[in-house]
Amino acid sequence: MSNLLSQIEQGYPKFSKSHKRIADFILHNYEKAAYCTAARLGAETGISESTVVRFATHLGFEGYPEFQAALQDDIKSKLTTIQRMEVADLKMSDSDVLDRVMRRDREAIKETLENISREDFAAAAKAVNGAERIYILGVRSAAPLADFMYFYLKMIYDNVVLITSASSSEEFENIFKIRKTDACIAISFPRYSKQVVSTLKYAKDKGATVVAITDSETSPIAALADFTLTAKSNMASFMDSLVAPLSLINALIVEMTLDRKDDVHNTFSELESIWDKYGVYDTEDTADE
Repeated sequence: MSNLLSQIEQGYPKFSKSHKRIADFILHNYEKAAYCTAARLGAETGISESTVVRFATHLGFEGYPEFQAALQDDIKSKLTTIQRMEVADLKMSDSDVLDRVMRRDREAIKETLENISREDFAAAAKAVNGAERIYILGVRSAAPLADFMYFYLKMIYDNVVLITSASSSEEFENIFKIRKTDACIAISFPRYSKQVVSTLKYAKDKGATVVAITDSETSPIAALADFTLTAKSNMASFMDSLVAPLSLINALIVEMTLDRKDDVHNTFSELESIWDKYGVYDTEDTADE
């Protein structure tokens, strides 16, 4: 059970009668409760809005909005695909979907920038730069993020290994050579993959440096990481919006390669010659023909 729901369950015996009614509703309808206003939650439980707010402060939150945000973050990994669609219908009905989704993405990037540790970000980039081999691990919805990172890093670094298979046997086959001189960048967002956690435990046992790119410090891969870089992921219908994580990965790639300016310059000078010679990209002249 997630942290906030566990807190509610553990504190339940000492709650007042009205607080127990609120707790009962939340514990049995968490996917709905997380997106109810204080007034709506009060109406659902037959309790006043002010009592709902007091319930939130009783749990240590400054107010109901903070409690609601914590509950939403807490349950993301628990929601089934069907529950996600039901929540999306509740949030998106009678609204401009394009405007709402893109505004939430913008807010996610802003929140990520405000909360990320600059020190951990710089230290993670430095640690990966000093590794003999770099393993990039991400499966299912995180696989495109891992593949994006691999696409650019493989041009600069000699030993980069991409692991995107959802098969646990293939993951271990690809990572079993990892050593303490290597680094593993693991990417995982709700719903978290058990295979990624198992594979990362192996990398940690081998003494490799682990960088976790995930949504919170309570993520299962954060507990295994030397450096945790958090990015806000928003739930958009049955899938998560990973715009902020991608932006974070962009920044990490830039930070890493800034220490290798000469290598980057030489690599791309040579690549540009090859691309031009073999017509890899359309030029303005050929595009007009």
